[in-house]
Amino acid sequence: MTPRRDPAGPVFAALADPTRRELVQRLADDGEATATELSAELPMTRQAVSKHLALLEEAGLVAATRAGREVRYRLNAPPLAHAMAWMAQVGGRWDERLAALGRHVERTRRQARTTRSR
Repeated sequence: MTPRRDPAGPVFAALADPTRRELVQRLADDGEATATELSAELPMTRQAVSKHLALLEEAGLVAATRAGREVRYRLNAPPLAHAMAWMAQVGGRWDERLAALGRHVERTRRQARTTRSR
């Protein structure tokens, strides 16, 4: 079997870390920021934030733009859409299974009531 390309995989891997999720949230709220601006709001160095941003960029979640000596980061939403679509697909399957289970339980209850009333 040939493995399929998994566009959501790098997104989930990058978002597995709470610091990276916090950076994504801040960029979603603020629009864009530098590593220095982001590190001022977090209990870590600018270098640590830069490493996290590099991993987010590698996953396609952020885009970096250089302006002179400054690098500004902004959220890149399409990879998030891939991950959300995957979760919706899997969640839909579970919804279908749970609904089928609910129907089965209800049929079983009705049959049990019918059998008892005879």
